[in-house]
Amino acid sequence: MTQRINYMAQSPEFFKTMMAFSNAEHGSSIELKILDLVHIRASQINGCGFCLDMHVKQAKINGESELRLYHLPIWRESTLFSPRERAALAWTEILTKLPEHGVPDDVYERVRGEYSEKELSDLTFSVMAINAWNRINIAFKNVPGSADAAFGLAKAGLS
Repeated sequence: MTQRINYMAQSPEFFKTMMAFSNAEHGSSIELKILDLVHIRASQINGCGFCLDMHVKQAKINGESELRLYHLPIWRESTLFSPRERAALAWTEILTKLPEHGVPDDVYERVRGEYSEKELSDLTFSVMAINAWNRINIAFKNVPGSADAAFGLAKAGLS
């Protein structure tokens, strides 16, 4: 395998800005439990092992149940997610796999029924952030689990 560059070292100003952008999520109007689900689902769709590993561990630390994590790929069939969580997952999927003609009105209306204007805007920025992280970590093949110490993820008990 070809050794990839360390984007954090090569572009520290962009990395610092992306970290600040992501850290702003924690002051947003969206519940941490939903942010965890959004991060995991987008990472699953994009096939980002680094981010999936990180966000599953963060969700576990934040009290998410293992069964709900296992059900995330089948959230439409599962009875374990609230209407608000389902709306966030639908929004995550549609924005992660943007259809050729954009977001259909029925999806927007369904999600809008669960979120205020501020919340929908905040949720959209969260989906944007995780998709950006997925793309850079996939591009440079960051190894799942390699940042556990830096982000305190060992306490998830999944390493």
